[in-house]
Amino acid sequence: MTVAQPALSAAQSIDHEYEPFFAMARERKVIFYYVGYFSQNIIAAMSDAVRLQLAVSGVDGTTRRKLFSSFVEMAQNIVHYSSDALTPPTQDNGQLRHGSVCISMVDEHYRLMCSNPVATARVHQLRATLEPLRTMTLDEIKQAYKQTLRAEAPQGSKGAGLGFLTMARDASAPLEYNFQPIDTDPVSTMFQLVATI
Repeated sequence: MTVAQPALSAAQSIDHEYEPFFAMARERKVIFYYVGYFSQNIIAAMSDAVRLQLAVSGVDGTTRRKLFSSFVEMAQNIVHYSSDALTPPTQDNGQLRHGSVCISMVDEHYRLMCSNPVATARVHQLRATLEPLRTMTLDEIKQAYKQTLRAEAPQGSKGAGLGFLTMARDASAPLEYNFQPIDTDPVSTMFQLVATI
């Protein structure tokens, strides 16, 4: 008489279910990927993992600094501006907001991507901030960064655009971005940002 082994069958089922995801991650050279709710504590834990992963992967110091800085900026933007939140909008500390972030290799460069819903009312402001960065020279970006450091942050901003300037300064190509309507949420739009280091 043969006795079934449900634990083994369940494990095989899980392996079979997730294998396409892991295969795609390997094929696309994904170094780090997270989707879920972001908080300052989660960012701190992810930062430790990313820092160690980059060091173990043998990434040179300058590239490692740029990758790490851009990763933190993307994660912070999710915590500050994602419209999908578990915490009430009036809560300033301990916010939990949904998004995703990914670091992968594309040819000889590192590609950082983040995605999160934003209030549709913010799309015009985001586009007006990001589009000029795509045509600015590195010197112009550095100058804008210095000017922004000295200026007061606009009302409702948590960084006056410094995060985008930081990513643009460290990127080896213009930042890419996209906005996609969300059918199930007419007041939110999916915002996607890509930085190539």
